[in-house]
Amino acid sequence: MTDYTATLRTMHRPRLLLCAARHGLVDYQRNQHLKRVLKQTELPEPGKAVPQLFQREAEIESLRVSGDATYSAVRHLDTLIALMAEMALQSDNVTSSKVAQLCG
Repeated sequence: MTDYTATLRTMHRPRLLLCAARHGLVDYQRNQHLKRVLKQTELPEPGKAVPQLFQREAEIESLRVSGDATYSAVRHLDTLIALMAEMALQSDNVTSSKVAQLCG
């Protein structure tokens, strides 16, 4: 089993992107947001979305770092918000504020 909290803690992303994601946690609506980010019609169970979100975020980060013209800051932000919110849902011991602290 992957320790996603440690993975999140070691991610290096632009500070502005992480601050925006932290603010976006307040308005996260799983039913709408997660379907859009994962491009699925059915919602996965709360713990099942995290690995998919980490993979999607890594792909988007690769586009950002390489300077690819298809990079979208909005898509990256949406993915980070969903990732942080899903991690908070995954564990009763981790609140969204604790997850946000790990990212900044």
